Amino acid sequence: MSTTRIDSKLPDVGTTIFAVMSQKAQQHGALNLSQGFPDFESPEGLRARVEEAMATGHNQYAPMPGLPLLRQRIAEKVEAMYGASVDAEAEITVTSGATEALFVAIQTVVRPGDEVIVFDPAYDSYEPAVRLAGGRCIHLPLVAPDYRIDFDRLTAALGARTRLVIVNSPHNPTGAVLSRADLDRLAEVLRASGCWLLSDEVYEHIVFDGRSHASVLGHPELRARSFAVSSFGKTYHTTGWKIGYCIAPSALTSEFRKVHQFVTFSVSTPMQLAIAEFMSDPTFHLELPAFYQARRDRFRSALADSAWTLLPCPGTYFQLLGYGGISDRPDTEMADWLVEHAGVAAIPVSVFHADRRDDRVLRFCFAKTDATLDRAAERLTGITAVA
Repeated sequence: MSTTRIDSKLPDVGTTIFAVMSQKAQQHGALNLSQGFPDFESPEGLRARVEEAMATGHNQYAPMPGLPLLRQRIAEKVEAMYGASVDAEAEITVTSGATEALFVAIQTVVRPGDEVIVFDPAYDSYEPAVRLAGGRCIHLPLVAPDYRIDFDRLTAALGARTRLVIVNSPHNPTGAVLSRADLDRLAEVLRASGCWLLSDEVYEHIVFDGRSHASVLGHPELRARSFAVSSFGKTYHTTGWKIGYCIAPSALTSEFRKVHQFVTFSVSTPMQLAIAEFMSDPTFHLELPAFYQARRDRFRSALADSAWTLLPCPGTYFQLLGYGGISDRPDTEMADWLVEHAGVAAIPVSVFHADRRDDRVLRFCFAKTDATLDRAAERLTGITAVA
């Protein structure tokens, strides 16, 4: 009997680190501060609207680009927050989570032989999508400890083959946040280039210390060449619903939808309707920075006198902790030790680097209840040395 050989398109890609560490947390009964999801409920009013939508017959396919009401609500939010007028019909597409939006945007513009610039540490879905499109990633390091873009290196990396640049702010895994001045510099650097820009802004509402999120949607020059991606899962504590969206100029959106319709076609109708109705009152997302800053500050305060090094965290719901004063173990080994012996699951940051650069840093998610954060901090502060 002959055997057909599987020629993998991603031969070196395994199960994502988020699934691996969540499984280990479950296996060892650990507190899961690895994968980025809350351990508290979504708003009761939002869930009630889903039930009402289902009970009143909104259970069939939504239009491929998304429910018109939801797209209109998104357009209203963008104008209110960033002063940008967005065409709800021609420029907004609702997707099956931000991951689909990122994947589709990459498939829309990247061709075989194209180069895509990403900044390490980079979210792990970018490179596989680029490779599946036939392109290759050019990895540029962010500059620690504040993980800023080195614009001189970006300028030098841009070339005739550069098809796309991917930025992520607020940034996963570091929590770094781009400023308006950063966007101005980015526009200056890209001005002579014919490349597109993909802006991953899924944590747009989670910025701290009085900062405002600087979106490419509020920067006319960048907006003209950009896909902007966001996520309702991050905003409304509903990561399991997998509903996001992409905003792009109409010509880009037209091509984006050609791919989207054969990846997902459309996403959950009752959930789209519920979100649209919930968005009529912007109070929730406007209060989100304070909501998460309280958790960030609680977690940081509890660890202030510990052996861990707290890196800056101006955005997202992730805190990076350095452990160079605790152990010389590689971060992947330290993460395994932590989940097995201390009962806390975290993500090793080296997995976000193409060259597996290891700065002895772990990522912890603080989108957790006070009780979970207090228990985790108590366990972490008890660690002073690991051989």
